[in-house]
Amino acid sequence: MSLDHAATKPHERLAAALAPEMDAVNTLIASRMASENAPRIPEVTAHLVDAGGKRLRPMLTLAAAKMCDYDGPFHVHLAATVEFIHTATLLHDDVVDESDQRRGRPTANLLWDNQSSVLVGDYLFARSFQLMVETGSLRVLDILANASATIAEGEVLQLTVAQNIATSEETYLKVVRGKTAALFSAATEVGGVIAGQEEARVRALYEYGDALGVSFQMVDDLLDYGGTTGEIGKNVGDDFRERKLSLPVIKAIAAGGDRDRPFWERTITNGDQQDGDLDKAIALMAKLGALEATRAEAVTYAEKAKDALKAMPEHELRDMLSDLADYVVARVS
Repeated sequence: MSLDHAATKPHERLAAALAPEMDAVNTLIASRMASENAPRIPEVTAHLVDAGGKRLRPMLTLAAAKMCDYDGPFHVHLAATVEFIHTATLLHDDVVDESDQRRGRPTANLLWDNQSSVLVGDYLFARSFQLMVETGSLRVLDILANASATIAEGEVLQLTVAQNIATSEETYLKVVRGKTAALFSAATEVGGVIAGQEEARVRALYEYGDALGVSFQMVDDLLDYGGTTGEIGKNVGDDFRERKLSLPVIKAIAAGGDRDRPFWERTITNGDQQDGDLDKAIALMAKLGALEATRAEAVTYAEKAKDALKAMPEHELRDMLSDLADYVVARVS
């Protein structure tokens, strides 16, 4: 069941509940991605921002703040900040990965060039820090600055272990907590901080975002081997072609042992991929239980996310966030 075709869509219910705030976020994003001196900046940014992303991360910030009865203006600034950080990382990732498709459309680096993607990403990072400062909260600045550094660390770690079939699940989790979960957890945590919540609730919001982010990435890893191009916004099998050590591959390598190692060394370590190799990789993962084991771990993290929300007050948004955790893993049920 895909995110777009499930019977109920918590991300759409969230969007409806947060519609006025999301309109304000979109207006703020449009005004801050403008540039009088470099018109390419809004061109490149608009290409990605307008590509139909679900705006999940900024909605997490808005939902966390509203669930905590925040009535000030700065959750909108923080939601825009989170989206700018996310968009900047996507621009940089597509250059690093040499991708040609993002959210079902040609990537910015393909339409323009690598230099434009990198520099516009840098611009968006700078804009995000301007927005953080405007909240007047040093703690918020600390959380989001740390998240930005952690995202970069995760990306560099992924780069350094790329094509290394000895990569462990522990290292994989470090990568995921860096490149994906760090922004999810920061998005929810700053919502509680800006609302002045007690530490136990701020921690619970952090733990929800962290677990949701890990589950989200594990499901994305699975979809690369069993989804559709429409579901994942890129070409199916891209992770295999890019020789990424995602969790299904790591589990399959461990389960297959010496018998299958020559196949993984040829395709992942050496990059010698031939017709039929992707199908064989998927067949191995299925036969060895790697796909189902990855899904089970994604479900476990979704349950951790839901458990974290129990520390929060009763609220319709809390229920929506809980449903969202279930919905993330429903994409691969």
